[in-house]
Amino acid sequence: MAYTTGADITGKRIIVTGGTSGMGKTLVEAFPGMGANIVFFGRNEARGSALAKDTGARFIPVDVTEEAAVDAAMEEAVKHLGGLDVLVHAAGIAPAASAEAISLAQWQEVMATNATSTFLTNVAAFPHLQEGGGAILNFTSAGGIQGYPGKAHYAASKGAVTAWIRSLAKEWGKYNIRVNGVAPAIWTPMYDKTRSEMDEEALAAHDRMLQSAIPLGGRLGNTEADYLPVMRFLCSDDARFMTGQMFAIDGGALMLR
Repeated sequence: MAYTTGADITGKRIIVTGGTSGMGKTLVEAFPGMGANIVFFGRNEARGSALAKDTGARFIPVDVTEEAAVDAAMEEAVKHLGGLDVLVHAAGIAPAASAEAISLAQWQEVMATNATSTFLTNVAAFPHLQEGGGAILNFTSAGGIQGYPGKAHYAASKGAVTAWIRSLAKEWGKYNIRVNGVAPAIWTPMYDKTRSEMDEEALAAHDRMLQSAIPLGGRLGNTEADYLPVMRFLCSDDARFMTGQMFAIDGGALMLR
């Protein structure tokens, strides 16, 4: 038997949500250069149009919490790509609030953006993957597995996503659709903003916590060196026998079982 390596995604038809910022944007920037055909969704039309011009990927503005908008965008994207191999659902928000201070409106916004959007995008992608198989990668979080004080609504939404992933993996495996979760702890521009909002004492305490919590390096990972290779692998056929898994790209902080 001949063995190949390299996690080849050449020719893969991939839709990325949340593609105008953060870890979704990283994929939009990198995957076209790896031979993949990319359509990405986002709400910020200015950023999306600029990114599409820079990368050659196709941008479709869409609010992933709206069913009709998601369905229309999915149809347009699949038509442009000529089919679908992979959906990467990276859209999400993580506002901070103590549990007792969370308003119903904020709870609903977080649930809609993180959990309901996962449901809507996955179900919209299903008919395009049903016949030929493929992969769905949803973003979960360590918070959705072990809790997140100060962001309980975020943790609850990601807990729902985690359960959804495992359920779909069992239901859709018969169609050769792999459904996995990604729980990254990666240094992004959003994290830079978070650090900039901390005073000196809080930042020092935060860094001490990272040193204790992350065995490999004591800090968040790098997008290109740590995150991108794993995402490339999970989008490739090399991950063909993996489903229902939560892949923690976090230097050993979560140690999932």
